[in-house]
Amino acid sequence: MKLIVPSILSADFARLGAEIRAVEAAGADWIHIDVMDGHFVPGITIGSPVVKALRPVTDLPLDVHLMIEKPENHIAAFAEAGADWISVQVETCIHLHRTLALIRSLGKKAGVALNPATPLTAVEWVLEAVDLVMLMSVNPGFGGQRFIPSTRDKLKRLRRMLADARSRALVAVDGGINADTIQAVAGAGADVFVAGSAVFGRPDYAEAIAVLRRRASETGPDRALSG
Repeated sequence: MKLIVPSILSADFARLGAEIRAVEAAGADWIHIDVMDGHFVPGITIGSPVVKALRPVTDLPLDVHLMIEKPENHIAAFAEAGADWISVQVETCIHLHRTLALIRSLGKKAGVALNPATPLTAVEWVLEAVDLVMLMSVNPGFGGQRFIPSTRDKLKRLRRMLADARSRALVAVDGGINADTIQAVAGAGADVFVAGSAVFGRPDYAEAIAVLRRRASETGPDRALSG
């Protein structure tokens, strides 16, 4: 399973509904929505009212990534707004297991995201409570950043950890995903590829998604990450 998930962080917000319809028609699998609060990360983006406004626009799953402090205070609002997947940053959750259980209790898929420097041991004891583990391959807060190559080794370790735990959680990678980096990330075990400028920054969304999907299905080392 290789899912191409455009991030609206790189879309034209003046015509956001049209942008989402365009990537859906172009073959996107989900829509990724980054929620930033200006505290956990430098940027500020959108809240649950925007998610609610976007819900009627597409039939695709809405994948909401909460890069915010105290996410437990906002999960119910995003669930009610129409999010299908809700991911929280492990660094912001004092009671991570409780937060993930809350997401699932609302009938949503629960995800947990880790910053590049956060060790995998931070999620070792909640793997039975997650549907998705997302590795940040850039330091979150801005779009268009360069992929951090060490993410590939972290992905391989995560895959082994999930296998040992007999977890069926999907593995996502978010940050710097493009035609040059996606092959190695796929080879390391990723299922879900969050791509911003590699889709919305291209003139032809269908071609951009097709290239990413094709590269994700190819095998062999990626020269961009091997040196």
